[in-house]
Amino acid sequence: MPRRKRAASRPAILLQTRPQSADLLAWYDRHRRKLPWRALPGETPDPYRVWLSEIMLQQTTVKAVAPYYARFLERFPTVAQLAAAPLGDVLSLWAGLGYYARARNLHACASAVVERHGGRFPDSEDALRALPGIGRYTAAAVAAIAFGKRASPVDGNVERVIARLYAVEEELPGAKPRIRSLAESLTPARRAGDFAQSLMDLGATICTPKNPACALCPWNEDCAGRARGDQEAFPRKAAKKTGALRRGAAFVAVRADGFILLRSRPEKGLLGGMTEVPTTAWSGKFDASSALTHAPFRHAEWRRIPGHVTHVFTHFPLELIVYVAKLPKSARACEGTRWVGLGDLAQVALPSVMRKVIFQAIRQ
Repeated sequence: MPRRKRAASRPAILLQTRPQSADLLAWYDRHRRKLPWRALPGETPDPYRVWLSEIMLQQTTVKAVAPYYARFLERFPTVAQLAAAPLGDVLSLWAGLGYYARARNLHACASAVVERHGGRFPDSEDALRALPGIGRYTAAAVAAIAFGKRASPVDGNVERVIARLYAVEEELPGAKPRIRSLAESLTPARRAGDFAQSLMDLGATICTPKNPACALCPWNEDCAGRARGDQEAFPRKAAKKTGALRRGAAFVAVRADGFILLRSRPEKGLLGGMTEVPTTAWSGKFDASSALTHAPFRHAEWRRIPGHVTHVFTHFPLELIVYVAKLPKSARACEGTRWVGLGDLAQVALPSVMRKVIFQAIRQ
């Protein structure tokens, strides 16, 4: 009886070369992206612009950030002017960009730079990390890009490039220390800022999450993931946990002269300091039958809008039912609320979920 052949195991991949930073820098010199916050070749980077863009780009795409960045720079051309502005103005300009703690930290950091450093950003990672809202990644990015320090900022694009380049088997987020160490080992002493941006550009344009253009990559001969043929499987990721659904009710009171009732959320916590229409608490145990007991103007004729508004936050999805009431011009604002003209809503710090609520209410 013939013996069965053992299944062949995947052969180990032995790369003949090691990735060289010079190869990536040469590619970057030819293909670097033109971004509004990026200094042109030969220009000295502005630390304020570098920092502003890095804060805005956290959890947000370049396309979404670009118009906000332009408006911020026009309104607050220097860190001193940003620090001197009221927080409400900063939040209003930020409205719609999401992750609103970034806007509060942006204002706090600008104030700290002015108060502690005379309006000049410090150039070391440690000093940068001591500022409000600046973590490990942002400190490394500003140190490298604005000041040329040998630092290695690792964002999502860089994680993907490094995980594929070395076929890192550990799952994220546990793999972060190893990926960071590998990125640091590649970072050159000279042109560290350009190298950091070249890694970001490589991940954004070539080493994309799906269908990476490996043939165009300057490291395609050095990539363990490509040699194995399963580059898209990296980085490995642990199963994502989604928070439980929360529900609530929102109350849109509109005065006869075109004013809407708004209030400010507490400074700390979710959407801290932002503006909203009155709502119930957002809870997994929300009871829709008792929603109107939480409405302002209890004796008004509240009409429920068909359907509901949905929004997904980082840690949980939200579902809101919406009530609308028409009130006379003489109606006074309840305690803790204020009337704002519908035509002035663009200047108010309304988060996206509240813009959805108001739009659904007024279009009925």
